[in-house]
Amino acid sequence: MIRVLIAGLGNMGLSHALAHHNNPGAEVVGLVNRSGVVENPDLQGYPVFTDFDIALAEVKPDLVVVATYSDSHAGYAIAAMEAGAHVFVEKPLATTVEDARRVTAKAVELNRKLVVGYILRHHPSWVRLIEEARNLGGPYVFRMNLNQQSSGDTWETHKALMQTTPPIVDCGVHYVDVMCQITDAKPVRVNGMGLRLSDEIAKDMYNYGQFQVVFEDNSVAWYEAGWGPMMSETAFFVKDVISPNGSVSITEKDKAGSDDVDGHTAVGALLVHRPDGDQLIDLPGEPGHQQLCDAEQAYMLRAITENIDLSRHMQDAVLSLHICLAADESIRSGHPIDLIGA
Repeated sequence: MIRVLIAGLGNMGLSHALAHHNNPGAEVVGLVNRSGVVENPDLQGYPVFTDFDIALAEVKPDLVVVATYSDSHAGYAIAAMEAGAHVFVEKPLATTVEDARRVTAKAVELNRKLVVGYILRHHPSWVRLIEEARNLGGPYVFRMNLNQQSSGDTWETHKALMQTTPPIVDCGVHYVDVMCQITDAKPVRVNGMGLRLSDEIAKDMYNYGQFQVVFEDNSVAWYEAGWGPMMSETAFFVKDVISPNGSVSITEKDKAGSDDVDGHTAVGALLVHRPDGDQLIDLPGEPGHQQLCDAEQAYMLRAITENIDLSRHMQDAVLSLHICLAADESIRSGHPIDLIGA
């Protein structure tokens, strides 16, 4: 039985806590929440802490799930590993490339398992998309975005996230990771642009951004992300991969709207186009958000019990973050960022 401490009980943290609550191979030994209040009825009775360091010292977990705000990810992950625990950390792994590398280096140094919350890696439809795209052969054109017309509590959450992390980093790491899995080529250059569209966020932050990436194999990519009540619902979910031999696209059927969390991962169907004809691949029975979190945590537990080699996983997590942070740097500096040797 693996003893688990969950830090952070927002949208993702709550889902990860429920995943371990319902997994017979895990024992939840503590929950860390700034308010000290746990409202979910399934999680009543577990020890609740408001201080992460105290929780870590008292419950002595085998695994720590870090689902707090981005600026605490690196520090919490390293503290957990130094206390003897393996770590699952939500994306982004850190808010700087240097910190991300410190976390992965610590995992190697202390022989700890480190899994980063790239939820699409556990979604069978996205795995199929990557497979179909690779079958076409490169070089590729990637066209991807995820805009959210957020309001109410979701807009409040987005504003809180933007105290440290812009949308193109918070959301972008998922889709850049997909691009990198398809092309398997190193990034060469990133160019970004962004705009602050609300007086409700800090003057040095922006809630809309887009960037372009050039890879060593001549693949090129475009990604766009925006949050807020002003965002358009038109073409908010574009997922296209184009090659000389055709294209693979996620169809937008049954999308409830840009603020629907399950819709952010749902595929529904893939349209594979080749010059000699099209193929529509229906993907029924897709997992929902909670099922995907269940799968992520089941993989985390297997990584520990089966001693899965996570070297490439950690390398990929740093690379996708590096690309997105370079895009943020490009937006702030107004210049392209050279990534040769990343």
